[in-house]
Amino acid sequence: MQTDINTFITQSPQIRGSRPRIAGTGVTVRRVVNWYKQGFDPEEIADQFGHLTLAQVYAALAYYHANRDEIEQDLEAEERETSLLLQQYVQLAEAA
Repeated sequence: MQTDINTFITQSPQIRGSRPRIAGTGVTVRRVVNWYKQGFDPEEIADQFGHLTLAQVYAALAYYHANRDEIEQDLEAEERETSLLLQQYVQLAEAA
């Protein structure tokens, strides 16, 4: 039985803000890429998530490599938001 790899990645406005994700899960491509950039190989990523197959992880990575600009922009936006929240937290802690 053949599997159409186009069925592995999906997007919908009501789930994860329309970010590309592995179909049938809430795991975004961005999340898989974060683990990948931390040095985890696809097998380790699949093991960490437990419910993902190796094919799903590779599909997420293939999507990333085919749409690198889109995912990199999303990663940069997340990093900026995290940095801003951390800065606000530090300011609140210092004011307390």
